[in-house]
Amino acid sequence: MDAWAIMDAWAIMEAMADRDRMVRASRRLSLVLRHRPDSVGLELDEHGWVAVDDLLTGLAVHSLRLDRAELERIVATSDKQRFAFDQTGERIRANQGHSVVVDLGLRPSAPPPLLFHGTVTRFLPAIAREGLNPGSRQHVHLSADVSTAERVGRRRGVPVVLGVDSGTMSADAAEFFLSVNGVWLTGHVPARYLSLDGRPLSA
Repeated sequence: MDAWAIMDAWAIMEAMADRDRMVRASRRLSLVLRHRPDSVGLELDEHGWVAVDDLLTGLAVHSLRLDRAELERIVATSDKQRFAFDQTGERIRANQGHSVVVDLGLRPSAPPPLLFHGTVTRFLPAIAREGLNPGSRQHVHLSADVSTAERVGRRRGVPVVLGVDSGTMSADAAEFFLSVNGVWLTGHVPARYLSLDGRPLSA
């Protein structure tokens, strides 16, 4: 192997290592900003914000060193735009998905007639009985298109996409919220509003 080939291989390995580090850092940020700010000695304010300097310091003390440029890269390249800076750039929060109680300041919005939810087959019996529950989160997360719902479901296996009759739900007084990164949120989806392959999920 000549010198140029060795240099190319080394560059590829460095790029892969950097990508893996950024993926791990993004997952750690999700944990801290959505669920466990206390794991790095932080507390979110009532709207989910935390000072960027405090976050970077807390992460460094707990074995994850990031600089401001790396944090900005994670925010900019997050595939689902999970995080956002405030207008000053001095604070950061997760856009949705919190299990800690925060007020994101979202106002009720009229949803499209049909939304989608990605899941896997093993959860269908429980969903058919109970509908979609937020679990540890504050809201059920819904997608505006099938391809996004498929990506969500694929995280847990072979995806199954459920249709959500959001138009009827809204007419029946259910509230929906649209997060800044395009995720639709609602408190609970009863099984009667769900369909699979165009057929009602519940009997």
